Amino acid sequence: MIPADLFPPRIQLANTPTPLQKMERLSRKAGVEIFFKRDDYTGSELSGNKIRKLEFLLADALAKGADTVITCGGAQSNHCRATALAAVRCGLSSRLILRTVDPAKPPPLSGNILLDCLAGSEIVWVTPEQYRARDEIFEREAQRLRSQGRKPFIIPEGGSSALGAWGYVAGMDELVADLTRLDDGQVKPTTVICAAGSGGTTAGLALGALLSGAPIRVVGVNVCDDRDYFVAIIDSICRQFNETWPSVLAGGIPAYDIIDGYVGRGYALSRPEELAMLRDLVRLEGVVLDPVYTGKAYFGMTAELSVNPQVFGERIVFVHTGGQFGLFPVADQFAMLV
Repeated sequence: MIPADLFPPRIQLANTPTPLQKMERLSRKAGVEIFFKRDDYTGSELSGNKIRKLEFLLADALAKGADTVITCGGAQSNHCRATALAAVRCGLSSRLILRTVDPAKPPPLSGNILLDCLAGSEIVWVTPEQYRARDEIFEREAQRLRSQGRKPFIIPEGGSSALGAWGYVAGMDELVADLTRLDDGQVKPTTVICAAGSGGTTAGLALGALLSGAPIRVVGVNVCDDRDYFVAIIDSICRQFNETWPSVLAGGIPAYDIIDGYVGRGYALSRPEELAMLRDLVRLEGVVLDPVYTGKAYFGMTAELSVNPQVFGERIVFVHTGGQFGLFPVADQFAMLV
C-alpha cells in the first residue's frame, strides 16, 4: 500500500474500492484469465473513471477558493458530465466547453448533455476547429468569469494532469491490493488494459504500477489520434508529476504501452463490428460497455487476443471506465443488432 501521507489532499466522491470481477465465460473463450476492474461502479450519476481524478482536482479548487470550474470535451463527454455533477456536490458552479459540428444547432438533450443541463452547467458550444485552441478558450472564459467577480478553476480535458493522475495512482494501489488478496500475497504478472482518451488514466496507472513494484504491465488502447500523440501526452504528465512531487518516485519514468490501430471511424464514431462486440459482451457476461471509450478499447484487446492469445500474458485486468450514458444518443445504430 502507498503511504497515505504521500497523497495530495482529496475529497471523497467515488464509491471505492470497486470490485475486481473475473469474466469466466470470456476467459474460457479467450484462453486467458480476464478480470474487469469495475470502475463503472464508482457511482450512478457520478460513474466512471473521471471521479477518481476529480477527488484531487476539486480538492485543489476548493482550497484555492474557486466558485466555478471550467472544463472541456466532446458533446457527450463523460468527463464534463462527471465534473458538472461533482461540482454540484462540492457547492460549485460549472462551465463546460463542448465541441460540436454546428454550435448554432447543438445536439439534442440526451445522454450526458441532458445530465449536464440538469446539473445547471453553463455550456459553451464550439466547433472542432475552435476546440483545438481550447487553452485560449479556457483563458477567455476564465476572464469573463473574473470580470463578473467569480473565481474560476480550470480543469484540463479529461482531468488529465499531474494532479489528476493521482486518481489512478490511488486506483492502481487499490488494484494491487485486489491482486495481492487474489494471489495469496504474491502478485503474479498481470497486464492492465484501459482506454486512452486524454492520457491521464494511463499515466496514473503506469505511475502507480511503478510505485507499487508489482509485476504489472500497463497498456492503453487509444480511442482517438495515434500512438505518438498519446506517448507525448502521457510522458508529459509523468514528467510534470515527478517535477511536482520529486520525492515520490525519485524521478522514475514508468513503462507503459499504447496499442494503436483501433480508432476506426474516429473519436466517438463506431463501426457495426464494434457495436456488435458490445452486444455480444452483454449477452456473454451481462456487462455493458460504452461505444466511445471502453468499447473501442475492448474491441482492440479482443482483436489482439484473436491473433495471439498470449499477447498480454496469462492474466488481463480490463479497467471498465464507465461511460454507459454514451449509449443512449446512438441507440438507433443498434437497431439492426438487437
